[in-house]
Amino acid sequence: MYESPENLILAAMAAVVILILLIKSFTTVQQGTCAVVTMFGKHRRIMQAGLNVKIPFLERVAVRVPVQNQAQELQFQATTRDQAQVNFTAMVLFSVKDSSEEMIKKVAFKFVNYASFQTALIRSIESAIRSLVAAKAQAEILGLRSEIVSHVKDELDTQLEEWGYHLLDLQINDISFGVAIMQSMERVVAAQNERVAAENEGAALLIRETKKAEAEGAAIQIAAKAEMEAARLRGQGVAAFRQEVAAGMAEAAKAMEVAHLDPSFILFSMWTETMRHVASESTGNLITFDGSTDGMRDALRQMTLLSEIRREQS
Repeated sequence: MYESPENLILAAMAAVVILILLIKSFTTVQQGTCAVVTMFGKHRRIMQAGLNVKIPFLERVAVRVPVQNQAQELQFQATTRDQAQVNFTAMVLFSVKDSSEEMIKKVAFKFVNYASFQTALIRSIESAIRSLVAAKAQAEILGLRSEIVSHVKDELDTQLEEWGYHLLDLQINDISFGVAIMQSMERVVAAQNERVAAENEGAALLIRETKKAEAEGAAIQIAAKAEMEAARLRGQGVAAFRQEVAAGMAEAAKAMEVAHLDPSFILFSMWTETMRHVASESTGNLITFDGSTDGMRDALRQMTLLSEIRREQS
């Protein structure tokens, strides 16, 4: 049966229309996102990840909302109480609070577009940090990293929930100052380090000198004790020597008395022994003494008188 060209064209056009309707009836939603479907500009339903069917030309995907974690980097400045400019580099991690239809609808229609939400998020974080920094002095800022994070979380948690989001984390990656302030801070740190080093060196020197003085004192005490012990031993030796000399002289005197000899010969013998000892131990070359009869007589007389005086004293 012969078909007219008009019928063939109509059939082809019908096939094309049907194909277009089939294509428009299906849409794919990527994993980790939800699609917000509207009809005539009004919210109709939420499509989850996968292949979804929609009414062609009537329903359309207005917004695709990511439900995965999202990160946003921030760089901004803040002014401290003492008018110092502080540069911040931060990273905020957030996500849609949950994937329920009501929450996805809130996220999709709270802002005109996603760029507006990003602007509001960044400005809110900057405002929260600036309000805290403005009440602090420059010297305090570097130690406030954890306090800044805690302050921003407290400020943003409620606000983000109203927008349908949840703040997961905020990291302050870098806090820096201007070149002039950084140089002055380096000079302050260097001066503090020099002061600490000087204090440590002084303490070390004091310890060394104290230990040295203690060691010298201990050495003096040891030497004094040794000298005292040596003197005591020398005294004991001299006393023992004198006792032996006295005992020997007493025996010699008794022997000479029995032999009817003059005891003065003992003194003479001691005098000659003394001269001999001096001559043998002296380092000189010449020793002179009176060897005449009168001189010997005077020496014996003096030694006799000395012996009598010692007996009377004893």
